[in-house]
Amino acid sequence: MIHLRDVSLRRGPKQLLEQTSLSILRGEKVGLVGRNGSGKSSLMALLRGELTADAGEVEVPTHLCIASVAQTLPDTPRPMVDYVIDGDVALRQAEARIEVARAAENGMAEAEALAEAEQAGLYSARSRAAALLDGLGVSATDIDRPLTEFSGGLRMRANLAQALMCRSDVLLLDEPTNHLDLDAVLWLEQWLCRYEGSLCLISHDRDFLDAIVGRILHIEREQVSSFTGNYADFERQRAARTLHAEAHNRKLQREIAHVTHFVDRFRAQATKARQVQSRIKWLERLPELVTQHSERSYEWQFLAPHKLPSPLLTLESVSAGYGERQILHDVSLSLRPGHRLGLLGRNGAGKSTLMRTMAGELAPLTGTRLASPDLRIGFFAQLEVEQLDAEASALLELTRRGGNKVQSWTEQAKRAHLGHFGFRDDRVFEPIKQFSGGERARLTLAILVAQAPNLLLLDEPTNHLDHEMRDALLLALQEFTGAVILVSHDRSLLTGVCDEFWRVTAQGEVKPFEGDMEDYRRVLQTESATLSSPSHRVKTPTPARPKKPNLKPIMTEITRIERNMEQLGAERMSLEARLADPAAYGSEVNPHVHELAEQLSTCLQTLSELEERWMELSTLVEQQVEQMG
Repeated sequence: MIHLRDVSLRRGPKQLLEQTSLSILRGEKVGLVGRNGSGKSSLMALLRGELTADAGEVEVPTHLCIASVAQTLPDTPRPMVDYVIDGDVALRQAEARIEVARAAENGMAEAEALAEAEQAGLYSARSRAAALLDGLGVSATDIDRPLTEFSGGLRMRANLAQALMCRSDVLLLDEPTNHLDLDAVLWLEQWLCRYEGSLCLISHDRDFLDAIVGRILHIEREQVSSFTGNYADFERQRAARTLHAEAHNRKLQREIAHVTHFVDRFRAQATKARQVQSRIKWLERLPELVTQHSERSYEWQFLAPHKLPSPLLTLESVSAGYGERQILHDVSLSLRPGHRLGLLGRNGAGKSTLMRTMAGELAPLTGTRLASPDLRIGFFAQLEVEQLDAEASALLELTRRGGNKVQSWTEQAKRAHLGHFGFRDDRVFEPIKQFSGGERARLTLAILVAQAPNLLLLDEPTNHLDHEMRDALLLALQEFTGAVILVSHDRSLLTGVCDEFWRVTAQGEVKPFEGDMEDYRRVLQTESATLSSPSHRVKTPTPARPKKPNLKPIMTEITRIERNMEQLGAERMSLEARLADPAAYGSEVNPHVHELAEQLSTCLQTLSELEERWMELSTLVEQQVEQMG
C-alpha cells in the first residue's frame, strides 16, 4: 500500500537514509526502531508528506486517510471532548455542509448532509470521544472543560485521542506512551491490537511493541532493515548475528555469571522467591539485552552510597495532599536497603503525591515521616528534566547539581562520567537547549548517579530514553545496593527491577498488590468490565456531582508568577554574564563585583521561592480537578 523505493533523505548536514526501500501493506502493524537521531521521526514525517525525499520514490495513495498525533500542544478554550471529535474529519465535514445548507435555506441539501452526518456517527460521536478519553485516563468530569485549563501532559492525551478518533486507513504514532501511565498504556495496547488499518509505531517500550506489531523496521547506518515478528523476535535475530564476537561473549558471560550467582545464592530462601523468579525470567532474555546494550556503550553503574542505614525512610499513618485536599490517607511503610518497590495505579490516584511525600518535598497532612540522618535521595521526575538550565552545558550542570562529591572531581573525571551517558568529546560543552528530550533525560540521570543516593525515587524515568539506555538503566538498577521506588509505564523495567508492587487506589489507599504485570492487566480488565456492566450501573448509586471549584484566582496567581519568573530568569542570565566577564576583575578589587554577587544571590533565592509556589499552585489545580467526581 505504501512503498519507498531507493529513497535518500537528509536533514541539514546529516544523511538519514541512503537509497533505502520499504513497504507497509494494508492492515499491517509495524514497529519502527533505531537509535535516537537515526531518522525514525523524519521517516514518519516523510510518510505524512511533511518532508520530501532528496532522491527516490515515495508512493502513498492519495485516497488514504492518514492519522497522526499533533506534536504541538493545543491552545484553545474549546472543550476537550469537542477537540477530540475534530479528529473525525468526515463527521466534521458533514456538519459543515449542514450549516452551509441551513444558511442557504436549502432543505434538500440539508437533508442530504444530515444523512451523511448520521452515517458518520453524528449521535455516537460524543460517547466515542468520551470513551477514548476515559481509556487514556481523563476523568469524565473533565471532558467539557476548556483545553487551556489542562496541563501539557493532558493536552498531549487529547492530541492522541483526536488521532484515534479519526477513521483512518493508516495510523502513525511516534512514542504515544510517553505521557501515559501504565493503566492507560494497557488500554491503548488493546485498542491498537483491535485497530483494522495499517499502523506504523515508534516506541521504546518492548512489551508494548511485542503485543501489537508483527514486523520491525530497523534504521541503522542510513538503511532500513525488515525483521519478521515482534520486538523480541527482532532482538533474537540481531543477537544471532553478533554472538560470535569474542569481546561480546566475554561481556555476556560476565553478566550471566552475576545474575546466576544471585539466583544460586537466594534460590532456597522463601523471602527472596519473587526476586529469584524475576531474575530467572530476566536471565532468559539476557543474551539479547546485553547484545543491544553493548552496541551503544552505555557503560555505567550507580556509585556506591556512602552509608546504607536501615531503615532509610519510614512513613507512619501518613495522610498526604495539598491544602485541604487529602489525596492519600493512612499510609504506612518502611524502606530498607535492597527494597525494590513498584507503584501501580491510575493517573491522578496519587503516585506522584506519594513520591513527593517520601522525597520530603511535600509535608504530610497527618502522620509522621521519619528519615535517617544518612538518607540521600535521588529523585528522578519529569520536573527535574525541565529544570535543567537550557543555556548551560552538560559539564556545567553536572558541576552545579552533582553534589559535594562532584566538586572534588577533575574536569577529566566529569567528562568521563558524562561519556558513560553518551556525552563525549565537545558535546559536553554544547548548550542544553540543543539537546533532544532523550539527551536531557540522560543528563538528568547522569547528575542523579553522581549524587550517590541510597534511595532512588524514579517517576517515569524512561520517557524519551531509547532501548539501549533503558537496558543500561535496568542493568544498573540490578546492582544498586540501596532502595528503589519506581513509577513507570515500562513493564520490562518494572518486571526486571521490582520485587514487590503496591497499588495506589482511587480511594487514596496504598496497599500491597499480590501478583505480576499480567495479573495487574487482568485486574484492570475485570474492573473495567464490572464498571461498564448494566447491572453495576443499576446497583451503584450516582454520586452528587461536586461543585466545580473556582480556579480563576489560582490561575491568575500562576500567570503572575510565571511572568515574574520570566523576568527574573532574564535578570539572572544578565548577572551571571556580567560576573563571568574577565573585565570585571582587574588588579584592584572592584566593589561592584560584590554587589553583583549579592544581587545574583537575591535573584536566585526569589526564583526558588517563586518556583516552589508555582509548583504548589499547579499541583493544587491538577489535584482538585482530578479528584472531582
